[in-house]
Amino acid sequence: MIKNALLIVLSFTLLLLSKSALASSSILLLGDSLSASYGMKQNEGWVYLLNQQLKNEQADYSIINASISGETTAGGLARFPSILASEEFDYLVIELGGNDGLRGFPTHVIKNNLLQIIKLAKASKIKVFLMDVRIPPNYGPRYNKMFINVFAEVASETEVELLPFFMEQIAVEPHLMQNDGIHPNIKAQEKIVKIMNQQFSRIVRD
Repeated sequence: MIKNALLIVLSFTLLLLSKSALASSSILLLGDSLSASYGMKQNEGWVYLLNQQLKNEQADYSIINASISGETTAGGLARFPSILASEEFDYLVIELGGNDGLRGFPTHVIKNNLLQIIKLAKASKIKVFLMDVRIPPNYGPRYNKMFINVFAEVASETEVELLPFFMEQIAVEPHLMQNDGIHPNIKAQEKIVKIMNQQFSRIVRD
C-alpha cells in the first residue's frame, strides 16, 4: 500500500513538472502594416516566421498577432477592449503610431490614445511594452521632434519599457525595403525575426 501511494505521489509530481515545462507565455502584438505582412502573403511575414521558429524550437512563448495594415493608435484603442475580452495573453507590445505620424495627426492625440491602451492593459494585469516608432524625416524637424517625444513621454509617465524600433535596422538598407520606401520587403523578414526574437525572448525571461 505504501509503495503504491509513493508511486501515485511520484506520478502526480512528474505530471505537474511536465505541465510546468510545457507552460508558455503569450505576447499580444498590437501593430500596423509593418507587422501585418503588408505587400506579401501572411505566411511570409516576420510574425508568422518567428512563431514557426518558436514552435520548432519548443520555445516558452508565442505571439498573438493583432496587427492590421493602416492601423492608427485610435484604431488600436477602439479594438483593444474586444481583444482583451477574446484573447488571453501575458504581455502586450504596442507597435502603433507610424500611420498617425504619416498622416500628420496631432501628437497630443497620439499620446492620449497610447496612454489609454496602456491603462486598459494594466487594469487587466498585463505587462506592457511600447515600441519607439519613428517616421521619415521629411515631415519637418518640428513635427518629428514632437512625434519622437510622444513615445518617451508615454513610457516615462506609465513606467513601461520603450523597445527599439526594429525598422531602424531595416530602413537604412534599401535592398530590404519595398518600393514605397516605408515597408520592409520579403528579404527583410528573416532579419526582423532575429531582431524581434531577441527582444521578445528577453521580455519573457525578465
